[in-house]
Amino acid sequence: MARRRLDQVDAMRPIKQAGVVSTHSILYFAPAAASVGSGAALLLLHVSRDGFFFLSACMLTYAYAEMRLTGLRRFYWRRFVSVGIPYLCWNFIYFLHGLPGNTYASPAAALAHLGRLIDTGYYQLYFLLVIMQFYLVFPLVLMLLRRTRGHHGLVLAVAAAAQLTISIMTHWNMLPTLMERYAQQDALSYLLYLIGGAIVAFHIEEVDAWVRRHVWLIVALTVVFALAAEGIYFLALHGVTTALGSGNDPFQPSVIPFNVGAITCGYLAGVALVQPWRSRRTKALVRVGSDDSYGIYLSQMLFIVALTSLGWGRLNSVLPWPLVCLLTVVIIFACCIALTGLLARTPLAVPLTGRKQEPWSTLIPGRRPQPESVTAEFPAPIPGYPDLPVPAPAALVGATRDKNGS
Repeated sequence: MARRRLDQVDAMRPIKQAGVVSTHSILYFAPAAASVGSGAALLLLHVSRDGFFFLSACMLTYAYAEMRLTGLRRFYWRRFVSVGIPYLCWNFIYFLHGLPGNTYASPAAALAHLGRLIDTGYYQLYFLLVIMQFYLVFPLVLMLLRRTRGHHGLVLAVAAAAQLTISIMTHWNMLPTLMERYAQQDALSYLLYLIGGAIVAFHIEEVDAWVRRHVWLIVALTVVFALAAEGIYFLALHGVTTALGSGNDPFQPSVIPFNVGAITCGYLAGVALVQPWRSRRTKALVRVGSDDSYGIYLSQMLFIVALTSLGWGRLNSVLPWPLVCLLTVVIIFACCIALTGLLARTPLAVPLTGRKQEPWSTLIPGRRPQPESVTAEFPAPIPGYPDLPVPAPAALVGATRDKNGS
């Protein structure tokens, strides 16, 4: 039995990547004089990383909720192909990209630098390190959720308490030095979003129905949580108190409620984008953004670094910095989509874009293939986001109709 795609989840992918690219654009191109405003923006934009982990865990659990021990070899091989190989390839690409600007004392020093890149991930690639850690323990997480079925609310509460504790200890430098140094690459730093995503997968139909019924409540609470986080940010900035948080780092305890609300709003935005009455052009843009989202994530820093070398930041002297950053996001998206579209039609499609190789004829508008229907016997990677396969019909516990991955 074939299953249709969840279009609203597809539509979330470019939204999520827009947040990631916006974060990096501000970090690279917002002027130092605008540090207060840019810091306030970054405080909320960091939710893009938490949204990535939530959706990845949710759809992975959805796809493999019925996995048994006999399927572990195939599971880990697919994870390596879809995430491990692109991780290695793009770290090497960024290493080569940076060679002209680096002077190494010897080839051994250059190789040592490459080893450090692979160890921590070049800039944005730490995302993949975190999700690979989740892959390693996923069978244990699945076992826990199966055995606590009926008590998932308690599991979620424990995960939330642990997330708050870890965030507080990370933010105030109360953890061991090694954990502090690698907090960004540590899956424990995103525990609520990983465990929460897995739990939502077990109750996807109920969650979907509740979210659709409470749109305005969710939006209102998210706005309140955003204002509260910003209020804490400005209280600390002006020296009133730092007890509730300070700065704009991604591990602020004050932004956890906003993160949960913003991720939910992202789902609602996806629902809105795929309504039947949307224009053909809108649907086409959403489809392209969805298919190329993984490529955007992987290749974005090539173009951000290129813009930096071209002096793009000097535009701040004639244009407001928010407009410069917005233009940056548009340019990066356009360049990454073009590059991903070309690479996806070469034999290196899978390792460099996460997409199956497509014929060159599909570059012609109107000739892009439609999403595949997938049978239980042959689950295939989801176009544009290959680390999560389209689930087989019996793959979901507690939700059995027409859902697939992000």
